[in-house]
Amino acid sequence: MAGPQWKKFKSSFCEFIGVLVRQCQYSIIYDEYMMDTVISLLTGLSDSQVRAFRHTSTLAAMKLMTALVNVALNLSINMDNTQRQYEAERNKIIGKRANDRLELLLQKRKELQENQDEIENMMNAIFKGVFVHRYRDAIAEIRAICIEEIGIWMKMYSDAFLNDSYLKYVGWTMHDKQGEVRLKCLTALQGLYYNKELNSKLELFTSRFKDRIVSMTLDKEYDVAVQAIKLLTLVLQSSEEVLTAEDCENVYHLVYSAHRPVAVAAGEFLYKKLFSRRDAEDDGILKRRGRQSPNANLVKTLVFFFLESELHEHAAYLVDSMWDCATDLLKDWECMNSLLLEEPLNGEEPLTDRQESALIEIMLCTIRQAAECHPPVGRGTGKRVLTAKEKKTQLDDRTKITELFAVALPQLLAKYSVDAEKVTNLLQLPQYFDLEIYTTGRLEKHLDALLRQIRDIVEKHTDIDVLEACSKTYHALCNEEFTIFNRVDIARSQLIDELADKFNRLLEDFLQEGEEPDEDDAYQVLSTLKRITAFHNAHDLSRWDLFGCNYKLLKTGIENGDMPEQIVIHALQCTHYVILWQLAKVTESSSTKEDLLRLKKQMRVFCQICQHYLTNVNTAVKEQAFTILCDVLMIFSHQIMTGGRDMLEPLVYTPDSSLQSELLSFILDHVFIDQDDDNNSADGQQDDEASKIEALHKRRNLLAAFCKLIVYTVVEMNTAADIFKQYMKYYNDYGDIIKETMSKTRQIDKIQCAKTLILSLQQLFNEMIQENGYNFDRSSPTFSGIKELARRFALTFGLDQLKTREAIAMLHKDGIEFAFKEPNPQGESHPPLNLAFLDILSEFSSKLLRQDKRTVYVYLEKFMTFQMSLRREDVWLPLMSYRNSLLAGGDDDTMSVISGISSRGSTVRNKKTKPATGKRKVPEAEESSSSDSMWLNREQSMHTPVMMQTPQLTSTIMREPKRLRPDENYMGVYPMQPEHHQAPLDYKQQEEAARQQQERAAMNYVKLRSNLQHAIRRGTSLMEDDEEPIVEDVMMSSEGRIEDLNEGMDFDTMDIDLPPSKNRRERTELKPDFFDPASIMDESVLGVSMF
Repeated sequence: MAGPQWKKFKSSFCEFIGVLVRQCQYSIIYDEYMMDTVISLLTGLSDSQVRAFRHTSTLAAMKLMTALVNVALNLSINMDNTQRQYEAERNKIIGKRANDRLELLLQKRKELQENQDEIENMMNAIFKGVFVHRYRDAIAEIRAICIEEIGIWMKMYSDAFLNDSYLKYVGWTMHDKQGEVRLKCLTALQGLYYNKELNSKLELFTSRFKDRIVSMTLDKEYDVAVQAIKLLTLVLQSSEEVLTAEDCENVYHLVYSAHRPVAVAAGEFLYKKLFSRRDAEDDGILKRRGRQSPNANLVKTLVFFFLESELHEHAAYLVDSMWDCATDLLKDWECMNSLLLEEPLNGEEPLTDRQESALIEIMLCTIRQAAECHPPVGRGTGKRVLTAKEKKTQLDDRTKITELFAVALPQLLAKYSVDAEKVTNLLQLPQYFDLEIYTTGRLEKHLDALLRQIRDIVEKHTDIDVLEACSKTYHALCNEEFTIFNRVDIARSQLIDELADKFNRLLEDFLQEGEEPDEDDAYQVLSTLKRITAFHNAHDLSRWDLFGCNYKLLKTGIENGDMPEQIVIHALQCTHYVILWQLAKVTESSSTKEDLLRLKKQMRVFCQICQHYLTNVNTAVKEQAFTILCDVLMIFSHQIMTGGRDMLEPLVYTPDSSLQSELLSFILDHVFIDQDDDNNSADGQQDDEASKIEALHKRRNLLAAFCKLIVYTVVEMNTAADIFKQYMKYYNDYGDIIKETMSKTRQIDKIQCAKTLILSLQQLFNEMIQENGYNFDRSSPTFSGIKELARRFALTFGLDQLKTREAIAMLHKDGIEFAFKEPNPQGESHPPLNLAFLDILSEFSSKLLRQDKRTVYVYLEKFMTFQMSLRREDVWLPLMSYRNSLLAGGDDDTMSVISGISSRGSTVRNKKTKPATGKRKVPEAEESSSSDSMWLNREQSMHTPVMMQTPQLTSTIMREPKRLRPDENYMGVYPMQPEHHQAPLDYKQQEEAARQQQERAAMNYVKLRSNLQHAIRRGTSLMEDDEEPIVEDVMMSSEGRIEDLNEGMDFDTMDIDLPPSKNRRERTELKPDFFDPASIMDESVLGVSMF
């Protein structure tokens, strides 16, 4: 049952059972009638073959058992109280002892004992009659109910139920194959382990099933994994000796899980295990701060754990996992800062270089988490709306961060200025500052110190990551909203002025004619160019006119051919930034025509330079030129005018055919290659798995950049043919990219996309001919691969044939023309050279509508001669199979009307059967000619399977002659001779004409009846009662393979889930025993004793 109404009813039903027992607990339940009747009823229903009876009765029995357990608990408490009273009264001296009270207490204890025995009998009856059978029921929901309730019994009345006889059922069911049942087991155990007083009773269970609980932390159901980790946390709190180091390590690594609830649960386990213990001496130094605070050792422990996990790129995940349970520790930035800056105390070991790097990375991640208040990328569903309390906490944290690190950051940068990794992380801190505090807190001198340190770092380092971090820091500080803008802008301008002057001076010396540039000059030029490029990425450096000097550098490299590759790469990147900043300036402000023309000229010249470098001998240079070219062509395509920017029309640039072909050649030469052929180890290092993955990622980006040009119609769509034909060969590496490109191109132009697909198949066919000649084997792997690719292409058209009707028809047209394009030089008695292509084309025949098959067949006949239609040799098999694929829908065309009539007549098969509700198909008008129907009947008779015995016509059809009137039903398929208008005849002639017309009508009726019998004979197997509908996949190809059917469901299709069958045959096949151990539990449980 689903829905709020049924949920409310279920809760009310369960409450009713509890209230009933509670109200009757003093007398009625002991009358030996009501409870015995109810228990017998529920026990019998719980063994029913009807699932609804079994489920409801099991639920009622378990709730009844819970209510009885509560009654038994109260009786046990009353018995203990009565026993204490009796012992107290009996221990009195004889003079003060009340014998009457002793007798009353003795009688009360005896009555309570009898009631207790009776309640235990009831509980045993329910447990053995219902629970023992239903905890292993075939229905997971019933099993979950049983496990949930037994957990309540053990928690409520632990003296009676918390023993091995009952715990074993929970332990066994932890191996259940349904996550819902496993989850109930874990929640039941959590209630037991939470009470530390029960730990002694759980020792044997823990030792027996601890390994299973640890393995459930990797459960495929995330909810189960979360609860398993929480259960282990409770086990850890109860006794730390139970879990071994290996058990804990299995949970530790889950802090890096992408699923946040699992990671948070693992983070809490890690915190309880490693960070929650505090020595007695720590209580005396709680007020100490910095390096002497109690958190200092915990921070070191966190660093040691991070380094031992060897996942140094996932510090953000570790911090996020522990953020909820260890907030005070992770926000103790003062302690982290002291550990980095202050000298170690006496006897304290200093942090190693590796540990300092890890601490800086963890500190950066904690600052980012506090400032942004959302999980890292890949964990979580996105940014959520913060509450007022969270916003206040965020502002307070940013203030605390700024006040601390505005002073400490220059000192940290000065200490680690030569370490690229540390500096890169430290330079990201100002992005999370509240810059207003520099003014309000009078911290301008610390800002000046920070700017000086950044300038020194720029001069010392040439690493791209460090330079980009410096550039982003300047960008974060150069905010016009704050008063510090002028101070930072002056420092930035001075730095860029020096870099630009130095670059121009070095470039003049470097490009002097007649002199051989040495390595030192090249290094100076490269280092300066790297700095300028890194800053140009985030800052507008247009006033320094960097296009001219970069153009000279690149042009010289083309002319001489000896320019170092890194200089060319960074010069291309810097020039790209120049053009992009110019475009942004032109777009945002009112630009003059001269500005547009200058930008257009620079862009065209730059594209020509990149095109030249596409043929460079160095692979890195070619990849850089290709990537930038794709970006520039995408930006300056016709899309640039969208959004009312028509004034940018002069900037639109469409690549010519030569540029398109060069881009395509680059893709074919550098992307569609084998992994072993990719020599990306330029430093002589041997490729390992990591480098292979990185190289594949780079090639995927290159392919995606070119496919984007195809999707946005920057290049011609037919260039995609060379991409599409690689779909099968490189499916594992680029299948998703190629498939998405097909989808997008089909949305743009279905017909052109279909022509591109058939062109890719033609190219593969021609390549095969060049390799093997025209006398190839059609069973060869190459030809079979082309057919398989065609089948995959056909699946991508989806199930809606109307949407792809014109595209499929055009595809067949181009395929037929290609097949008959080159006649055989030996004469017409030999097949055309490309005739075998029709075998490939037949994979698309199933996508044609029936009426379109006729049209395509007529078009095919235009290329065929009379002799071709008579050929039956093996070389003509492609033509024969293609013709048959086009004629496959002829039967349906002929019988379309007859099936409509017979279906209505055959629906009333007997009085118990409901009439069919399917709509009747109307025949197409163009298919009603007599000659076509005779041809179709002839083809139909050739392919008709062996007939079954013809059944008698039902009286339903005979009683409805009005449905068989010639003018309504069969005139379209069996037309009568047309009547000619003539002059009026005499009475005898009119009577003779009427008689002949009646005879013709009678003959047509006989023909119709015979065809009805023929149609019913073909569908005899579908006339049986209670027959399930037969669903055939009409979209499959002639090979009939279905392993990749889902692949074709991505475009314009929908998934339909059919409900399971519930006919009489299925119900009668139910067996009395509903427990199949192999279906719900792992084999490791079966046949294994509990203790």
